[in-house]
Amino acid sequence: MTVQIRTATDADWPAIWPFFHEIVTARETYAYDPELTEEQARPLWMSPSSAARSRTTVAVDADGTVLGTANMYPNRPGPGSHVASASFMVNAAARGKGVGRLLGQDMVDWAAREGFRSIQFNAVVETNESAVHLWQALGFTIIGTVPEAFDHPKHGYVGLHVMHRPL
Repeated sequence: MTVQIRTATDADWPAIWPFFHEIVTARETYAYDPELTEEQARPLWMSPSSAARSRTTVAVDADGTVLGTANMYPNRPGPGSHVASASFMVNAAARGKGVGRLLGQDMVDWAAREGFRSIQFNAVVETNESAVHLWQALGFTIIGTVPEAFDHPKHGYVGLHVMHRPL
């Protein structure tokens, strides 16, 4: 499958919203409020930061179908702005096909080009094994786990990993 990563546009949101909504309401991988409306979710995802160094992308196939999306931004403002962070979502129909890896590698490359010193993911649900393995394969390490910080609908209270990668 040929996949292109490009900057997301407003026209991409209608394709992102269905899988964003599905992922958030499943309550298995994101701590977003499952009651988020489309109007609330759009700026949260499409404009995750007012920082100049922020970006939202989509992964599209040869037909232009949106397969996944990512947003990236400084982890903290001011003295913490040298560390990047990001969030990723892949449409269920495209999972297991390398889309997440492409989005992740694109984010790592972007953060390096933008001059960030490292990347920190603040809340990787420990039961999201595919994400944990992907981030480890891309050079991230688990630097700590906040115990019982996430209420998973199937596993109960589980930890949130803080993952880090130097650039």
